[in-house]
Amino acid sequence: MNIKRTMKLSFLLLAVMVLTMAIYGFAAANTVPASQAGDGNGAVSGYTVSAIHYVLNTTTPANVSQLTFTVAPAVPAGGSVYITLTGTNALNISRSCTVAGTAVTCDFTSGPAVTVPVVDILDLRVIAAQ
Repeated sequence: MNIKRTMKLSFLLLAVMVLTMAIYGFAAANTVPASQAGDGNGAVSGYTVSAIHYVLNTTTPANVSQLTFTVAPAVPAGGSVYITLTGTNALNISRSCTVAGTAVTCDFTSGPAVTVPVVDILDLRVIAAQ
């Protein structure tokens, strides 16, 4: 009776070992492609905005038709520059600008056209990003 029990236990142990080896062999056969991952931080440096020039509208010189300025360093290809003009009489205009190296042009006469009275401008905010 004791021998029967030992045989059953041995057979069960052998079955568990075979199953374990099969699972290990299957898991060892899996391949995972190489990949990259990372975590870290870096300094964010700003841009210097200079040579701000408000281009007056030729038809109505009391309004601004364009705003031009330079940024340093140059905004790389794929980067973007946005401006916001705020002031009196509920002036709050945000606009995407065209960038060519360090030269930036913000046009108020197209897409969609807006009226920007010179007398209402109080603040200019420039947002530049790579």
